[in-house]
Amino acid sequence: MKRNDDTHIKREYWQRQGRQILAIAVALFLVILLAIVYKRRDLFGEFSNDTLFAGQLLVISAFIAFTAMNWRCPSCKKYLGKDIHKRACRHCKTMLR
Repeated sequence: MKRNDDTHIKREYWQRQGRQILAIAVALFLVILLAIVYKRRDLFGEFSNDTLFAGQLLVISAFIAFTAMNWRCPSCKKYLGKDIHKRACRHCKTMLR
């Protein structure tokens, strides 16, 4: 039974890690896109500075909220920290890879 639990935890960790990497890529792309639009306003139409700044804040806030929900240990549900390639949970010591 323990082996099956270990496999499930590792699979869940890999899924969370994949979602986290995708979220990083999307957030980075959107923030850079909004910065480019800020410098070249004629690229997609007219946008005010406030609108572009609010868009960047929205993207960053959404990324932080997603990370707070997603980047948790599959076993104890505590936050995993800043390392994207964790070997073990620092709270419950469960092996993740």
